[in-house]
Amino acid sequence: MTAPVPLLRRAAAEAVGTALLVAVVVGSGIQAAHLSSDGGVRLLANSLATVFGLGVLITLLGPVSGAHFNPVVTLAAWWSERRTGRGLTGRAVIAYVSAQTLGAIAGAVLANAMFARPLVRWSTHDRSAGHLWLGEVVATAGLVLLIFGLARTGRGQLTPASVASYIGAAYWFTSSTSFANPAVTVGRAFTDTFAGIAPASLAPFIAAQFLGAGLGLALVVLLFGRTAPARAAVQDAESELSAPVAPLNP
Repeated sequence: MTAPVPLLRRAAAEAVGTALLVAVVVGSGIQAAHLSSDGGVRLLANSLATVFGLGVLITLLGPVSGAHFNPVVTLAAWWSERRTGRGLTGRAVIAYVSAQTLGAIAGAVLANAMFARPLVRWSTHDRSAGHLWLGEVVATAGLVLLIFGLARTGRGQLTPASVASYIGAAYWFTSSTSFANPAVTVGRAFTDTFAGIAPASLAPFIAAQFLGAGLGLALVVLLFGRTAPARAAVQDAESELSAPVAPLNP
């Protein structure tokens, strides 16, 4: 049995992973806006870059921290195992969520810097509408159902490709383009670019994401039952566990 990874290293992996995820999302959005004036082409470029980047980051950092990159995934993992004493501690949850949020902000600043934009400029992209909030509920519920459904069935090794594929699809089938990640949502407020979101739009977006996470966990219980697989299978799944979203959507 391998020794547990120290919390500091796990938090660092969450910060770096979330920062790079947001840099991918924001940077590819800026690049797409430079190269095309067509909204569909921009979204295609943005979604493809996110799919590839997210898959790579989960594969790389999953063995270190679980590669959550997403507060709703972290909180869902804690909630799912809170009575077993084997999951994340409250201290770890605080460290993860703090690292994810700070990492997301740093990633947006990095993307702005790479494209010679002001390091911080609040987004003016208003995303305040009921149908967009519904899109976030659906996107986040599906993400949580996917991650924990794979874990419950002992197929955690499929998480990198499956999560990246789901986020890529959700860019297109949800009205909100599937942020599905409170930390990434906050980070995207720091850039007034294609992928940004106005600060005034943050609260309802994030509320919708947490609502979706709760719905996703309920669906996991409904479809797979309350009993988790043997601990060995869970450990295999956790080594590949991700996040989001993303964005992720990012």
